Amino acid sequence: MPSYTPPIRDLQFVLHDVLKLSQSDLPGHDELAPDFTEAVLEAAGKLSAEVLAPLNLSGDQEGCVLENGVVRTPKGFREAFEQVKEGGWTALDCDPEYGGQGMPYTMGVATGEMFVSANMAFNMYQGLTHGAYSAIHAHGTDDQKQTYLPKMVSCDWTGTMNLTEPHCGTDLGLLRTKAEPQDDGSYLITGQKIFISAGDHDMAENVIHLVLAKAPGGGEGTKGISLFIVPKFLVNADGSLGDRNGVSVGALEHKMGIHANATCV
Repeated sequence: MPSYTPPIRDLQFVLHDVLKLSQSDLPGHDELAPDFTEAVLEAAGKLSAEVLAPLNLSGDQEGCVLENGVVRTPKGFREAFEQVKEGGWTALDCDPEYGGQGMPYTMGVATGEMFVSANMAFNMYQGLTHGAYSAIHAHGTDDQKQTYLPKMVSCDWTGTMNLTEPHCGTDLGLLRTKAEPQDDGSYLITGQKIFISAGDHDMAENVIHLVLAKAPGGGEGTKGISLFIVPKFLVNADGSLGDRNGVSVGALEHKMGIHANATCV
């Protein structure tokens, strides 16, 4: 069976001999003493080698399946995802205001290097969530941040990015997905997206899709594109989950690799 050996010494060399983290004037970096980062990396390495890596081959062989509109992940993935969440790894470099640990992004990259190396397909579920979290954290309203970020930091809810459509990939000015404003301030979004990594699965209560779409009056080409939050389940005012939203998975893409990550249509 393939094995994974965490490169702790190499990572420590990069962090302290090359980047000299603890000597940096950047916020939070002065607390990253070698003993501290080594302890974090050792724990992340243990998780990578003993939990994630053993699921890499079996997960790729089994793959994801779409059953009754819901994607089922390979055997062992749900249990491993819970271990990652319980260990606080999804919150490592996230904002403490929303439940994060507040470590510098550098540490997220260092631990992520091991998670990805051990099991790329598995880590993409958390990785896409971190990207969606970052977008909302940087550009969302206060209400949006309070509604979505705590659950995304913990990965009780995961996230995606929805850009590509059947007729356009890099030329986003050709997008056909539309967003029509409604009387209650929401938008009715219609269209189809493809190649959506981690687009659905059975490891989280909700999936928060960030969707590129064109709203009326936005202009031609890329100038008319806006980014919309489209949850799999609508979120009530008290934070509880409401009705199932109108977003659905039509199929799974058949790829050459990373079969354990659901690439959805």
